[in-house]
Amino acid sequence: MKGIVIAGPTGVGKTELSIKLAKVLNAQIISTDSAQVYKGMDIGTAKVTIEEAQEIHHYMIDIIEPIKKYSVGDFQREVDKILSKIENENVILVGGTGLYIDSVVRGLSCLPESNLEIREKLMARSGDDLFSELEKVDPEGARDIHPNNKRRVERALEVYYQTGEKFSILSKKNIKGNNFKFLKVCLERDREHLYKRIDQRVEIMMENGLLEEVKKLYNIYGERLRKINIIGYTELINYIDGQISIDEAVDQIKQNSRRYAKRQFTWFKNDHEYVWYNLDEMSQEEIYDDILNKYKEL
Repeated sequence: MKGIVIAGPTGVGKTELSIKLAKVLNAQIISTDSAQVYKGMDIGTAKVTIEEAQEIHHYMIDIIEPIKKYSVGDFQREVDKILSKIENENVILVGGTGLYIDSVVRGLSCLPESNLEIREKLMARSGDDLFSELEKVDPEGARDIHPNNKRRVERALEVYYQTGEKFSILSKKNIKGNNFKFLKVCLERDREHLYKRIDQRVEIMMENGLLEEVKKLYNIYGERLRKINIIGYTELINYIDGQISIDEAVDQIKQNSRRYAKRQFTWFKNDHEYVWYNLDEMSQEEIYDDILNKYKEL
């Protein structure tokens, strides 16, 4: 079984290319966007519309209520179930959440669930004390974790106390839950052009009713909506609460979206398995043909 990953930063053009590929391959699409799992958050998360989807089935969209807790582990388990049901079909993973993509393509490390009793004892100790202990029991882990990242240090020691094994080793023992081999593609554009596209996208979202969407959700869920901290929603909640003006909210959405795109670039550039295509240097047709050729050879 094999599939394709279409990754890349927000606003780069993943949706259009993925649907074109899905049509010719008769493939099904699985969203790997951590925000699109939430019901009712449509405009701000740029969910594919009925018109855009062109009758291509999309999974992992509108899964849960916005205030429900949802983890990468939940996502992996659900996607692996889907993949087991469609093993004889072509599959395209589309999105910009690198951790969600990795959970399916590479699997997740089998770390124990958090232990509240152990965690409370660790939280009561100083950061310096905890880091000093981590250096003793797991020097490799201590090298990978910044001393000031107390929460991460606590988690590393918590895992060690529960299992007797080093966090640095267990965290790298990924367990993959499907039999698919993926061609990993990442799209990019020249940075200045991408940022302009992002700014324009935010303006279009506002024109299409993003503020009304946020107001509706905020009326239903109240302050609980803040906890998921999704770009576009947090800023407009601040506007609704009278903390900032609407112009300031829109400017912040644009700025935070550009910053998020930069973080996405960093994540994907650190993964050397991706084949990169610049949509400002190659036509979509050229990229499309090259992906199909590579996919046939996979």
